Amino acid sequence: MKKQFLMASVATLLLAGCTSEKTTTNPFFAEKYGTEYEIPPFSEITTEHIREALLKGYEEQKQEIMAIADNTEEPTLENTILALDNAGQLLTKVSSVFGPLSSSNSTQEFRDLEKEIAPLSSEMSTLIYMNDNLFQRVKKLYDDQASMNYTKEQAKLIEKYYKRFVRNGALLNETDKQKLAELNKEISLAQLEFEQNLLHETNNTFVTVDKLEDLDGLPQENIDRAAEMAKKNGQEGKWMFNMQRASCNPVLQFCTNRDLRKKVYDAYYNRGNQGNEWDNNAVSVKIIQLRLEKAKLMGYNDYASFALDDRMAKTNENVYNLLDQIWEPAVKKANEELADIRAEIKKEGNNFEPEGWDYMYYMDKAKKAKYAIDDNEVRPYLEVYNVQQGIFYVANKLYGLTFTERTDLPKYQEDTKVFEVHDKDGSLIALFYSDYFPRDGKGAGAWCTSFRGSYYKDGKRVIPIVVNCASLTPPSGNTPALQNITNITTEFHEFGHALHSFMRDVQYRGTGGVERDFVEVPSQINEHWALEPEILNVYAKHYQTGEVIPMELVKKIQDSEKYGQGFATVELVAASLVDMDLHTLTEIPANFNVMDFEQQKLKERGIPRQIFPRYRVTNFSHTMGGGYTAGYYSYLWAEVYECDAFQAYKEAGNVLDSSIAQRFRDYILAPGGIDDGMTMYRNFRGRDPKIDGLLDNRGLK
Repeated sequence: MKKQFLMASVATLLLAGCTSEKTTTNPFFAEKYGTEYEIPPFSEITTEHIREALLKGYEEQKQEIMAIADNTEEPTLENTILALDNAGQLLTKVSSVFGPLSSSNSTQEFRDLEKEIAPLSSEMSTLIYMNDNLFQRVKKLYDDQASMNYTKEQAKLIEKYYKRFVRNGALLNETDKQKLAELNKEISLAQLEFEQNLLHETNNTFVTVDKLEDLDGLPQENIDRAAEMAKKNGQEGKWMFNMQRASCNPVLQFCTNRDLRKKVYDAYYNRGNQGNEWDNNAVSVKIIQLRLEKAKLMGYNDYASFALDDRMAKTNENVYNLLDQIWEPAVKKANEELADIRAEIKKEGNNFEPEGWDYMYYMDKAKKAKYAIDDNEVRPYLEVYNVQQGIFYVANKLYGLTFTERTDLPKYQEDTKVFEVHDKDGSLIALFYSDYFPRDGKGAGAWCTSFRGSYYKDGKRVIPIVVNCASLTPPSGNTPALQNITNITTEFHEFGHALHSFMRDVQYRGTGGVERDFVEVPSQINEHWALEPEILNVYAKHYQTGEVIPMELVKKIQDSEKYGQGFATVELVAASLVDMDLHTLTEIPANFNVMDFEQQKLKERGIPRQIFPRYRVTNFSHTMGGGYTAGYYSYLWAEVYECDAFQAYKEAGNVLDSSIAQRFRDYILAPGGIDDGMTMYRNFRGRDPKIDGLLDNRGLK
C-alpha cells in the first residue's frame, strides 16, 4: 500500500477537512446522485451528511431486517435470502463513501464519527445474526436445498448466509448471545482505538535534523521533501521525517549518519510503543483477551482456530506447517546476507556488529558490489505514471482492457487520476481511481478499496468504482514521482486487486467474497509482470530523455531481483508467526506484555536479532485492526498459489498469453465466492499448487 502527497493547493478540498455544518440537501438521500456513472458528488458531501445518512441507514436497515424476520409466509429464496442480501441499501451507499475516505482523508471529525458509529455497527450485527426468527427462516432454506431447484450461485448464497449466522452466534443460548454481543462491541471499539492511535503515530512521529551535513548520502529530492515537511510543521530551516515509509525508508537506505538511521529505525518500529497517549500496548492486550473470550464462547480453544475455520487453511497446524517450510531456508538466506553486510562494514574500516538500522544501508552497498546496480540509477526510469501505463499495457495484452482518463469526473482528492475501464468488446466494466502519494490523514501502506462494488440490478450489471491507494514516493520540486523496485511492485500488486474487482461477475452481493487466504492471489500474481523485460521496455523510460531502459540495466535488475529476499522473507514470516502465536494462546498470562512475547517467541525460533517482524505488535494494523487477524500468513499462502499459477505462462513460453489469462479470468477472477479457492485453482491449473514456485521466486531453493 502506498500514498499520495497532499499539495498545498488541495488543502481546501472538501473531505480533506469536512465541515460539520448541516445543510438542507443531503446527497445520500437522493435516489440518484445526478453525476455521470453515479459517482459520489464528493465536493457536496459534508461530515454531517455522512453522519445523518449513516444514522438513517441503520434505522432503515433495522426496519427491513425486522420485516424479514417477522414475515409469516413460508421462507423462500426471494422473501428471506434475497431480501437479506438487498437490505440496508442506504447504509451500504453511505458506508461505501465513508469507509474509503476515513482511510485516505481522515480528519478529527471523521475519527469522532467512527467512534460514534462503531457501536451501532455491532448492534446491527447482533440484530441480524442473533435474531432466532430470522435464523430459523435461513436454516429452513439451508436444510431444504436438496429438494429445491436452485442455481449453483443461489445455493452458495444460502450456504454463505447460513454459515454467517452460525459464526455470528445464532446457535448460542440467549445468555451467551448477549455475552457475544457485548464482546463484539468491545472488540470493535478496541480495534478502532488501535487504528486511530497508529494513524496518529505514523503521521505525527517525527525525527528532526538540524544540520544538513547529517543528511549525507540522502538523495536531494528526499532532502527537499524533508525541508518541506519541516516548513509545514513550523521548523523552517530544518529537516523532518515522519513514519510514512516514503519519508523514513530513504534515510535507512542512504544516510551515512548511523545515529540518524538509529533514531529513524527506533521511531518507526516503536510506533504505538512510546508510552504516550497513543500507546497501543494496553489496547493490544485487550484485543487479544477479548478475541480469546469470543472464541471460547463459540466453542473453540483459541481465536486462530475460530478464524481459520472458514478459510482455506482450516487449521492452525496447516498454517504453521507452511510457515515452518519457509522459515528455515529464509533464516539461512538472511544469515548469508548478514555475512555480506559484515564484509561491507569491514570495507569501510569499521569493526562493529551490524544492527537493525544498518541492514538496509549496508545491504544496498552489498547489492551494488555484487551486481553493479544502484537504486538511484534505476529510479529515473520508474516514474509512477509511466509505470501505470505499463500496468495498463499488461491488462490490455492479457485481458483486452483499455483505459480512458477522465479529468472531468468527480474526485475526492485533486491529485488522483480517474479512468474508464473498457472490456475487449468495448463495454464499460469499471471506473478506476489511482491515489498514489502520502498525505496527512492517510493511513500507511497500500490497499484497494471501492466507492461501489459491482452487482446486478434489474438484470443489468452495475459497474464498480475501484480505488488503488498507496504511499509511493511523491514528486518534489521539478523532480517527478520516481520510484524504486519495491514501490512499482506494490503498484502492480494493488492493481491485481483492482482487476479482481473489475472482473468479478456474480449476481448477488453475498457471493462476491473469497476466502481471506485466497484474496491475495490476484494481486500477487500481477507483481510478476512488473520486471519482465517486454513490460519494462514499455514503461521504463527516462523521465528527462524518454530513453527506454537499457537492456544492460534490465539484466542487472533481473540478476539482483532476489537479493535481499532472506531479510524480506524473514520479516514477513516473523510477523505471520507472531500473529498466529498471539491468537493460538488459550490463556492470557497476568501482566502480559505483547512486545516481550513477540521477541521471546522469535528468539526461540532463531531469528537473526537484526531483523524485526515486518510490523511489531503495537503497529500491526493487519492483525490488530481486524482485517487479517490470525491471517497475515495469507500473503504466503496465496503466494504458493500465484507463483504456481504464473508458471503456466512460463510453461507456455509467453508471459502475455491471452488464452491462459482468459482461463485465469474465467476460473479465478470472475466467480467471486461461488466456488471455494481450491476448486477455482484446480479449475484453472488442473491440479493442486506446489510450494516450489514460492521458494524459487524468493531465491530460497
